[in-house]
Amino acid sequence: MNAVIESVDQFDTAPIGTWTEPHEFAVDRMRLQAYARATNDTVPAHLSGDFASPIFNVVPAFKVIAPLTEEMPPPAKRMMGLHGEQDFRFHRPIEAGMRLYTKALPLGIVPHSTGSTITVKGVTTTEDGEPVVDQYVTVFIRTAIAPEAIGEGPPPREIHREPDPFAMVTESFDVDQTFRYMGASGDTMPLHSDTEFARQFGLPGIILHGNCTLAFATRALLDQTSGNDVRRLKRLAVRFSRWVTPDETITTRIYRAGDTEGREVYGFETAVGGGALCLSDGLIEVAPQ
Repeated sequence: MNAVIESVDQFDTAPIGTWTEPHEFAVDRMRLQAYARATNDTVPAHLSGDFASPIFNVVPAFKVIAPLTEEMPPPAKRMMGLHGEQDFRFHRPIEAGMRLYTKALPLGIVPHSTGSTITVKGVTTTEDGEPVVDQYVTVFIRTAIAPEAIGEGPPPREIHREPDPFAMVTESFDVDQTFRYMGASGDTMPLHSDTEFARQFGLPGIILHGNCTLAFATRALLDQTSGNDVRRLKRLAVRFSRWVTPDETITTRIYRAGDTEGREVYGFETAVGGGALCLSDGLIEVAPQ
C-alpha cells in the first residue's frame, strides 16, 4: 500500500542560517581501523589507521549534523528520513592523533512531490584551524511536504562524462555489514538493525547505511582513479537514489569526465544487481600524482 502524502508545516526552521557550536572529536587509530574493517576496506594505509578512508569524514561531523536533520522535521516524520545527497570537499586526510572540530550550518528546507529535503553544511578543521573537509549533507524526509522552500538546497554540479564507462566494479556485502557499520560509525538508527522496525516505515527490511554503500563505491573509485592514495581525492559528490539491503550486490561504473582547475574529473554511478541505481550523478575530482 502506498503511503499517504501529507502536507505539513511543522518543520523547525529556527536553526536555518545559524552555525552550531563546534563539536570536538579525537581521532583514535583504533577507530580508523574499525571503520576500515566495517566497510571491507583493503587499502593498507586505511587498515593500519595511518589515514582515514574518505567516508570516515562523516564520523567526526555526525554528532553535530545528525541532530539537526533528525529534529528539524515534524515529530511524526522523524523516522522517515533517508540520506539524499552527500558532497565532500577534501582539504587534507584525517590522520590518527588529530583533534578535530566541526560546526554545522542548516542551509534550507526544500519541498518535493513526495517529501522534503533538509540540507546542512558541515565544516571540520584541526585544533589549529587548518581546514580538513567541508561537506554538504542532504536528507530526504519521505511524505513530509513543507509548504514552501526556505533557504537553499545542496550546491549544484554538472558532469559531462564520456558515454561509456572505463571501469566497472561489482561488490557484495556481509550479512553483518550493517551491525559492524553501526559500531564503527556511531549511526545506530534501527532502520539498519531491526527488520520489523524498518518494515513499519515502508522498507523491505534492514537497509545499509547510505554512507556504507558509498564507502564500497569509493573503494572502487580510489583504486581506479588515484592509485588508492586518499591524499589525491579532492571532491566526492553523489545522490542516494535507492536503498540497498545487505543481501544485494552493487556494480559501480566509472566514467572519464575531463578536468577542471588541474584536477582529473570522473563521473560514477552504482547499480543494485545491475538494475536500478542506488548512487547516481556521482562526481569525483582527483589531484595529479
